[in-house]
Amino acid sequence: MASESSERTFQEYLEHHLQNLVYGRLPEGHERKFYAKGETDEEKTAYCQDDKSMNYDGDKYCKETLTEDGWYLANNKTDLEAMGFWAFNIDTLFFSLLLGSVFLFFFINAAKSFSLEKPTKLQLFVEMMIDFVNGVVKGTFKAGQNTLVAPMALTIFVWVLLMNLMDLVPVDLIPYPAEEIGIPFLKVVPTTDLNLTAALALSVFILYLFFSIKNKGFIGFIKSITLHPFGPWMLPANLFVEVIDMLAKPLSLALRLYGNLYAGEMIFLLIAGMVMINFETLTIAGVGLNLAGITLSLIWAIFHILIVVLQAFIFMMLTVVYMNMAHEKFEQH
Repeated sequence: MASESSERTFQEYLEHHLQNLVYGRLPEGHERKFYAKGETDEEKTAYCQDDKSMNYDGDKYCKETLTEDGWYLANNKTDLEAMGFWAFNIDTLFFSLLLGSVFLFFFINAAKSFSLEKPTKLQLFVEMMIDFVNGVVKGTFKAGQNTLVAPMALTIFVWVLLMNLMDLVPVDLIPYPAEEIGIPFLKVVPTTDLNLTAALALSVFILYLFFSIKNKGFIGFIKSITLHPFGPWMLPANLFVEVIDMLAKPLSLALRLYGNLYAGEMIFLLIAGMVMINFETLTIAGVGLNLAGITLSLIWAIFHILIVVLQAFIFMMLTVVYMNMAHEKFEQH
C-alpha cells in the first residue's frame, strides 16, 4: 500500500528511503500496519475497512492480525523483526541483477561487433576499460599466472561501479512512483545494503582461501597460519594473528564499500529532506532554503562521482591484492 508522503515527518521520510523492500515469512498472530489514506478520521476508517478490511488505529495506520503463517512484503520495522534472518531484500537482488545484465549486454555486444577497421564507440570504450583493468592487474598480481584474476577484476570494477552510480539518481525519483503502484519501499542503490557488500566480500574471501590452499597445498596453508610471523615456538600467537588478519580481509571489503555509499546516500536524503520540508513555504527564507538544498545536492552529486568510482576501484584493487597474496608461496624462515 502506498503511503501518503505529505503526512510523513522528516524522520519517517528518512526511515522510508533507507528501508529495503524485504520479503519474508510472518507468523500467525503478527499484527501488520499500513498507512491509511484520507484527510479525516472518517475517510481513513472507511479506507481501512473498505480497501483492506482492517481496523483504523486512530492515528495513521490500518491494522490487521494475521490468522496464519505466510510470506509477505515488510511494511515496517515490526515486520522486519518478525521475519528474522531468512528474508530476501527484493530491491537489492533486482537492481544488482539488472545492472549485472546491463554490464553483460554491452560487453557482449561490443565483442560481437568487434572490428579492427571500423571500431564502434562502444568497442573503444570497452577496450579502454579492459586495458585499464589489465594494467592494474599486471602491476599488482605478480605471484604467478592465473587467467581468472583479470576477468574477475574487470567484472568487479564495472559491476560495482554501475551499482554505485545508482546513488546519483535523485532519491525521490523511483521510490514514490513505486509506492503509487503498491511497492511500499524501494532502495535503488544495491551497495548501500550490507547484505550485498558482505556477499561480494565473502565471495572474494572464498576464492582467496581456495587459491591459498591450491597453491600452497593444505599442509603449506596450515603452516602459513601457524608458523608465521613469530616462528614455530609461538604457534598460538601466530594462529591468532593470522586468523584475525584473514577475517579482516572480507570485513574491510564489505564495510568500506557499504559505509561510503550508505553515508553518501544519507547526505543526499538529508539535503532532499531540507527541500521537502520547505517546498511549500512561500517566504523568502523558505525559497532560500530550497535553493540552498538544490545547490548542495548538485555540489554533492559532482563530488560523489569521485567517491563512487574510487570505491569501485578500491574494491577491485584489494581483490587483486588478496589474489596475489593467495598465490604467494609460503617460505619458512
